[in-house]
Amino acid sequence: MADVRDILDLERPPTPELTKESLLAKNKKIYEKKLAVKRPEGMHREVFALLYNDNKDAPPLLPTDTGTGYKQAKARLGMKKVRRWEWAPFVNPARSDGAVFHHWKRVSDEPKEYPFAKFNKQLEITTYNMNEYNTHLKTNPTKWTKPQTDHLFDLAKRFDVRFIIMADRWDRANYGSKSVEDLKERYYEVTGILNKVRGTPEKKIFLFDGDHERRRKEQLKKLFDRTPKQIEEEQMLINELKKIEARKKERERKTQDLQKLISQADQQQTEQQQQHQASSHKKHDKKLKKKIQQQPRPSKVDSVVNAIETAGIKFTDLRGTGVSLRSQKMKLPANVGQKKAKALEQALQEFKVDPNPPPIEDICVAFNELRSDMVLLCELRTALATCTFELESLKHQYEALCPGKTLNIPAALVTPPSEEPSSSSATADDVSALM
Repeated sequence: MADVRDILDLERPPTPELTKESLLAKNKKIYEKKLAVKRPEGMHREVFALLYNDNKDAPPLLPTDTGTGYKQAKARLGMKKVRRWEWAPFVNPARSDGAVFHHWKRVSDEPKEYPFAKFNKQLEITTYNMNEYNTHLKTNPTKWTKPQTDHLFDLAKRFDVRFIIMADRWDRANYGSKSVEDLKERYYEVTGILNKVRGTPEKKIFLFDGDHERRRKEQLKKLFDRTPKQIEEEQMLINELKKIEARKKERERKTQDLQKLISQADQQQTEQQQQHQASSHKKHDKKLKKKIQQQPRPSKVDSVVNAIETAGIKFTDLRGTGVSLRSQKMKLPANVGQKKAKALEQALQEFKVDPNPPPIEDICVAFNELRSDMVLLCELRTALATCTFELESLKHQYEALCPGKTLNIPAALVTPPSEEPSSSSATADDVSALM
């Protein structure tokens, strides 16, 4: 740059004179740059200011009040006249003894009620009269008398039902000795009886079991009075109990493993038996098939009889399937074909039955039974028509084989012939032979 300035005849800045002061100032700036700590990313400025003050010094190890802090409060001085204060008396309305106290207050402030009087909450202690005591609260005089009960409720009112203090202030000279459990038991007994008699449902009735509380404290006292030797013995017994439980669990685990092995062996044995039985059944089925093939095929009547035996609708049971509507019970199962459903619909129209009745429990059961019977009726009609056709065909076959003879068919199945049956009519043995 100096050569360029010389070529262009530009003025060169004067070279600073190197002195001791300039070198110290330069080194001081470098030192200050090294001491400057950058605020970490994400840390708020106020939090970072608590770590370093304006002098960039490290935070002190011990708390001190010599530093100026992050922000020093300044006194707001004005030209107004200072307000006057006075030493004024005041009364606490929560106290009933009329004690007078004093405090500083501004003269311009209006007199107000003592602000801490609102924290003096008084409990509502149940009271009773002589008639209520004689009617409902009277008990065995050896346990509680009326003066003792009156003294109990007086202490409850004075000490806000703090039973420990009440037991400490109990007048043993005039009313005998009573424990904390006795005081609690009598207090809650009287309160519960009076609330029940007066019919005050907004007040909760507390039941205190004094015997249970005494046993609990006695057990705690025994637990607290244990010697180190007893504690060590108890810990030893607990460890032994843990060992016994661990051995018991180990035995149970081994027993379960043994049971699994036994069940697996039994299962393998049953599977082998089933396979053997299945193989024997297959052989038996093959023999039966051969016999059936050798025998003549059954007529259509047998197939119709089998169809009638399996007729009807088996509706699904919705038990154990969660929440469901009762109308789902009237829904036709999926195994009912379209032909059978259409026949059922025609039968409902024929008998003028509502296809969608209200799903009441009794109606659901009756409607399902009715539809099952209707399906059975349709099957019976079909079977009757098939049997009639079979009988007619058998009749024609018989007449063709035995000319001059006629086959008598029951009048309930077909219309009887107009002519009188001849003396040479067929017998039941002949019909069975044809079938």
